[in-house]
Amino acid sequence: QVQLVESGGGLVQAGDSLRLSCAASGRTFNAMGWFRQAPGKEREFVAAISRSGGSTYYADSVKGRFTISRDNAKNTVYLQMNRLKPEDTAVYYCAARRGVGAARVKDEYDYWGQGTQVTVSS
Repeated sequence: QVQLVESGGGLVQAGDSLRLSCAASGRTFNAMGWFRQAPGKEREFVAAISRSGGSTYYADSVKGRFTISRDNAKNTVYLQMNRLKPEDTAVYYCAARRGVGAARVKDEYDYWGQGTQVTVSS
């Protein structure tokens, strides 16, 4: 059974850091990504990483502050979030795809985690 389990969310102040983790089980995935959804908004792309980790992509809103990485031995992907802002507040979702290559479009992902809440206070 395929499962993605996120952890690491929480309540922090603006300027703080958090690291999200997503542990995958059931199979080895190619590209993986992070998306987020704020109340009343569409789920949006945050970051993606290829299977090897050699290619990464970021939304403009997080570029330079967030870093995506993965440990294939642990089948885990991470999202290091620095200099957090109140507008980063959202539920963050881990996603995985069977296809090759990192993707920015949520419809290209086949599996999703349950989400972890990140709240940034001003």
